[in-house]
Amino acid sequence: MKYRFATPLLIGVLAFFTGCETVNDRIKEKPEAFNSVDQATQDKIKQGIIDIGYTEDLVYLALGKPDQTRESANAGGKTVTWIYNTYYQRPEGTHFAGYSRHVYFDPYLKTYRVYYRPVYDEVYSEEKEERIRIVFKDGKASVIEQSKD
Repeated sequence: MKYRFATPLLIGVLAFFTGCETVNDRIKEKPEAFNSVDQATQDKIKQGIIDIGYTEDLVYLALGKPDQTRESANAGGKTVTWIYNTYYQRPEGTHFAGYSRHVYFDPYLKTYRVYYRPVYDEVYSEEKEERIRIVFKDGKASVIEQSKD
């Protein structure tokens, strides 16, 4: 009976770690793109570092799938923009959530007593912040914008 909470926890932890894709997983997915570059570039990709001139495959190997993809066309040609975001929760403080009922035995009155205690809960708002924006022109990274916060 003491293991009834361990099983859902174990399943959740396994799902979390199997859902996370690593650089090595992406390299196994596209080995031809990884093997087509020199050792210095391979080391950068393994560290998650990108540079101007990288193809879409190389950026994918280093950073993974983008959160957003945009295409634009003008007189200069067609560009594709990949956007990577950071997601976090911003604390908003505490808010009243209701009351909690408590029952205790009063030894002086020799009876059970009931009292209600207010309950407060932490409130968070979901936030999204753009972290990296990469513009591809003719299939190669031509602009890399990255926040430095």
